[in-house]
Amino acid sequence: MSKRTNDRPIKAAIEDMLQQFHLKEPMNKVQLLNSWERVMGPAVAHRTTEIMIIDRKLFVNLNSASLRQELVQNRDKITQLLNKEAGAEVIDDIVFR
Repeated sequence: MSKRTNDRPIKAAIEDMLQQFHLKEPMNKVQLLNSWERVMGPAVAHRTTEIMIIDRKLFVNLNSASLRQELVQNRDKITQLLNKEAGAEVIDDIVFR
């Protein structure tokens, strides 16, 4: 029997499959949404009522006006942290409602 010549790490094979089936971007979005509580902490996550991504913008509904104002002031830093956690440039802006 001959040895296969296309052996490669499983991580590379999965990355290629995600690229081929155009699933890389949706997976990055899911990773970003799932990392919201981990990045922002339980206090912010508890006051978050809805979170979604539309056209590279993250829309976050909050039930605290004071928290909303504080997060608006740190929007750029939060964007960088979330993109870093997702491992890709998933969002360009955040809209707090």
